[in-house]
Amino acid sequence: MTPGEPSQGALVLAATPIGDARDASPRLVLELGSADVVAAEDTRRLRRLVERLGVSVGGEIVSYHEHNEASRTEELVARIAQGARVVVVTDAGMPSVSDPGYRLVRACVEQDLRVTCVPGPSAVLMSLAVSGLPVDRFCFEGFLPRKAGERERMLSALAEEPRTMVFFEAPHRLATTLSAMAGVFGDGRPAAVCRELTKTYEEVRRGGLADLAAWAEPGVKGEITVVVAGRSATAGGEVDLAEVVAQVLARTAAGERLKDVTRDLAAKTGLSAKALYDAAVAAR
Repeated sequence: MTPGEPSQGALVLAATPIGDARDASPRLVLELGSADVVAAEDTRRLRRLVERLGVSVGGEIVSYHEHNEASRTEELVARIAQGARVVVVTDAGMPSVSDPGYRLVRACVEQDLRVTCVPGPSAVLMSLAVSGLPVDRFCFEGFLPRKAGERERMLSALAEEPRTMVFFEAPHRLATTLSAMAGVFGDGRPAAVCRELTKTYEEVRRGGLADLAAWAEPGVKGEITVVVAGRSATAGGEVDLAEVVAQVLARTAAGERLKDVTRDLAAKTGLSAKALYDAAVAAR
């Protein structure tokens, strides 16, 4: 909505910063200040955000989270149908992407009510951009199941996925998830762990899945996104180990460190870095 534009009923999905409040767009500030209703996943976080942005919310603030989404959706749809501009914000990023919002969008679509969004920060897209992995084709898989059996089945269903895959994960489950991925996709499948994006302690760790699992084992903190390369023509055991060992020996003979070379080729081929290292030592 622009200044002077008459109010009209609409659902506005508004992307909020994923860490750094300076990433907030001018339009987000405008929408928060002019909304009839702001539905927030966490009203306390919303108040902290608007304080940092220096904006005053003139409309009503209501909670809208996974525990009341079903009951509150009907109320919000009714407000929109009556002409209210309802802005939905979550704790970070774009509403409805692994966050509340989808149910409300569907309900508005079914009643032919206007739905729009304020584009902005996205942990999914930022992780892809900095991962160093192919971004021409990708899929978002959200959070994996917590139970080992269900997680294994989901990962197995993705074993032949050729696109780069993006996952969200809780920090205390990261090492277990990376180990499970290594077991299904291969120890050397290239991946990146993106932690605390846009925040003070932002970190992007790249490498094979097994190496990343070992790195995460002592524990990590913060918001986590995991990006995993899709299955390529050279992944999944189709590589000739002897040929790769020959490449290792040639590069080490030229002066490169064995550990660096084996890690690099493992990430490129999907072979286990340890198995490649051991084979190269034996071949020497």
